[in-house]
Amino acid sequence: MRVGRSRGVIARQGALYLLLIALAVVYIYPFLVQVATSFKPDAEAAVSPVSLFPATVTWAAYERLFLNSDFPVWFANSAVVTVLVTLGRVFFNSLAGYALARLRFPGRGIVFAAVIAVMSVPTVVLLIPKFLVINQLGMYDSYTGMVLPLLVDAAGVFIMKNFFESIPTAVEEQARIDGAGVFRTFWSVVLPMARPALVTIVILSFQGSWNELSHFIVSTQSPELTTLTKGVASLASGQLSQGSQYPLKLAAAAIMTIPVAVLFFVFQRRIMNASQGAVKE
Repeated sequence: MRVGRSRGVIARQGALYLLLIALAVVYIYPFLVQVATSFKPDAEAAVSPVSLFPATVTWAAYERLFLNSDFPVWFANSAVVTVLVTLGRVFFNSLAGYALARLRFPGRGIVFAAVIAVMSVPTVVLLIPKFLVINQLGMYDSYTGMVLPLLVDAAGVFIMKNFFESIPTAVEEQARIDGAGVFRTFWSVVLPMARPALVTIVILSFQGSWNELSHFIVSTQSPELTTLTKGVASLASGQLSQGSQYPLKLAAAAIMTIPVAVLFFVFQRRIMNASQGAVKE
């Protein structure tokens, strides 16, 4: 009986693993096609766009991107904006989250309700108001207009507030007894304990700002301020040449995925890990 049951368990586990492998292949296959096609000549990519093994391997698409296009400028713009937005969100989201979690002030519940409400509003609804505000403040078509509206996001504030509420107040009480003010307590005591939440904010902010498109469409128009998302989107209209341009487009898309993938794989084990040994009560 036990042998039969163990065989049944092994069979179910084997079937589950096969299902998971099949799902993984379905999920990963488009990415593999993207990378493989980026090394194909244009003619071969048009004839067999979904094959994983190029008959002729060529770096022509990458050479054209870096040597005969504005791709380096797009990459630099995205890098600058992403770094600034990520740093700003880590700082301002943590400040706002700590204020909502610990400080007592009139209207705190209303402010938090507004944060929740903003999270439920589709981004496309805010595009026209965002353009009007940016234009009215004289920030249109500038790095300021690209960065400033993205420095705080409701989801980040929500994450930081919930994490700060999970930290025992005894830690802050001890700091206040030692003479630390509100900001010193936040900066020197509480914020280092929120490292898992900060890592999560870094990853989400980096990914969100790196892949942002709609905001940059309404905030800029100069070619010198084009980001990767806008530039790659323009390739679909045949900006650099005629034809399908499959290798060119997919090479640009493959390069775009590298920074986010590296960041995720470096920090994935630390996303929202529970803090341990913070205080003993």
